[in-house]
Amino acid sequence: MNDSTKSVNESVDKETGAITTPIYQTVAFEFPEGEKYRYSREANPTICELSRKIAQLENAEMGVSFSSGMGAISTTLFHYVSPGKVVVIHKDMFGRSFRFFNDFLRGWGVKIEVSPVGSSSLIELIESLKRVDVVFLESITNPLLRVLDVEEISKVAKEKGGSIIVDNTFATPINMKPIDLNADVVVESASKFIAGHNDVIVGLAAGPKEVMTKVDLIRRTMGTSLDPHTAYLTIRGMKTLKIRMDVINRNAMTIAEFLEDHPRVSKVYYPGLKSHQDFNIASRILKGFGGVVSFDVKGTADDAIKVMKSLNVIVAAQTLGGVNSVISHPPSMSHRTLSPEERKAVGISESLLRLSVGIEDENDLIEDLDKALKGLS
Repeated sequence: MNDSTKSVNESVDKETGAITTPIYQTVAFEFPEGEKYRYSREANPTICELSRKIAQLENAEMGVSFSSGMGAISTTLFHYVSPGKVVVIHKDMFGRSFRFFNDFLRGWGVKIEVSPVGSSSLIELIESLKRVDVVFLESITNPLLRVLDVEEISKVAKEKGGSIIVDNTFATPINMKPIDLNADVVVESASKFIAGHNDVIVGLAAGPKEVMTKVDLIRRTMGTSLDPHTAYLTIRGMKTLKIRMDVINRNAMTIAEFLEDHPRVSKVYYPGLKSHQDFNIASRILKGFGGVVSFDVKGTADDAIKVMKSLNVIVAAQTLGGVNSVISHPPSMSHRTLSPEERKAVGISESLLRLSVGIEDENDLIEDLDKALKGLS
């Protein structure tokens, strides 16, 4: 079954024959009929269907749904880590994820090893350690869009006894399936491309049944549970994931090429460009290069913010992955929790903008960007 079919495929309700998953908006289920579904924090039919679908899309044995992407990350990690465990991460990642590892888990007694950006640096760090328990990486990093060689990193990490967890939010299961590349668990902020309409907060994870059953028990205890209406909206959005990503991949490539030639742009970060330092890796492990294009505006942070605020078609907001194009200024938005020194170490300039490309007409997007950039002259 290909991804177009998997995205649309939905379980038919056995009792009523409904071809669309109902919203089971209930706290509890009557016992003993409620033996499987007792209490919605623990299990709910609408949410279980979403979990089934992400497992199918990611070629995994079992999926679990959560109240947010960070809920998916934190709950999954609590299965793997305890004080004294060694976790390897990389610097270029979502700011809140970095804070979770570097502040919370480190303060809890977990040994956090932080790699510079790039596959070779990450592999060198893993090889230098006597033991590795977990390697957590983003398939395409946020916000500088490095593409990490999941297959090679998994091989090296497993020789050290480590498990591999991949945040696949930017790539999506349409462009990459980490489990097929020997990762253990994949997590997604499904608020982004998977749901695709900027109207839900939801996290997903998928992996081996033995592992995900234990992760699900932690979710039930921690309460990082999704509500059924959000699950319904995510299932609905997921049905168009493949066709949306086909358009978004094409639009992003066109816009990246336009920005690379623009006189008011000093650098473009997009793995589909031959100038990107991970182009060879991206061409090998990605089916599409994704919907996020980051770029440095020539000038200061104020210049970048001026460009962002001058756009009319593209919306300035701290999110990504929707049908509509959205732009943000990472230093003051998604990565504001990092200190200036931490951002500098990662390579995030003060004039960086992160553009999430939608499904609008590419010429309208280019015209909007060109007008805003020329406004700096």
